[in-house]
Amino acid sequence: MDANRVKTYGIGELLGMARERAVPVVRGIADEVLGAPTPCAEYDVRALVNHLFQVIVQFQRLAVKEASDFGETPDRVAEGPQWRERLAEEADRLVAAWSAPGADEGLTGGMNMPARLVGSMALLDLTVHVWDLARASGQEFPGADEAVVAELSGAVEELAPTARKMGVFREPVAERAGASAFERLLARTGRDPYWRGGGE
Repeated sequence: MDANRVKTYGIGELLGMARERAVPVVRGIADEVLGAPTPCAEYDVRALVNHLFQVIVQFQRLAVKEASDFGETPDRVAEGPQWRERLAEEADRLVAAWSAPGADEGLTGGMNMPARLVGSMALLDLTVHVWDLARASGQEFPGADEAVVAELSGAVEELAPTARKMGVFREPVAERAGASAFERLLARTGRDPYWRGGGE
C-alpha cells in the first residue's frame, strides 16, 4: 500500500478498523484478570479499561469541537458486567463522531491542535491500549491494519517529543531484527512489543 493510498482514509474509517479489533478484546477480558498488571506500569487491567473508556467518551466531544474533560476517570467497571457492551457502544459513537463531515478538519482540543492529529490520538489509544489489554489478559492481538499503522507512525513521530516530556510515552525500546511495523510502533511509544502478562 503506497503512502498516497493511505492518505485517502479518514480518521473515522481508521477508527472503524481499530474498533473491529478492539471490541473482541474488550469482550474477552475476564473478571479474574481485572487486577492484573499491564504493559502500562501505572495501570492494572481495571484502571486501563476505565482510562480507555474515558478516552473514547472524551474524544467524541473533541470530534465535534467541544471541550474535553480528562480531570476525573469514572470507575465504569464498578457499574457492573455490562461495561464491556457499553464500551463497545461508546466505541461505535466514537467512530460515528469522527466519521461526520468536517470532523478531522480545522482545529480542536484545548491546545487548538489540528483535528486530524487529535483524531489520531484517539486512534492511538484505541489501538495501543487494546494491545496492552490483550497482552495483560492473555489474549492474542494480531496487530493493526496497515493503514492504521501508517497513520499512527506519522502521529507518533509528531507527538513523541512532547509525549515523552509529559510522561505519556516512555523512552523507545530497542527493536528486534525483523520486527513488524506494528511492533516498531509499539517500541516507539516505549512499550516492549514482546511483553507477556502472568497469565501467558
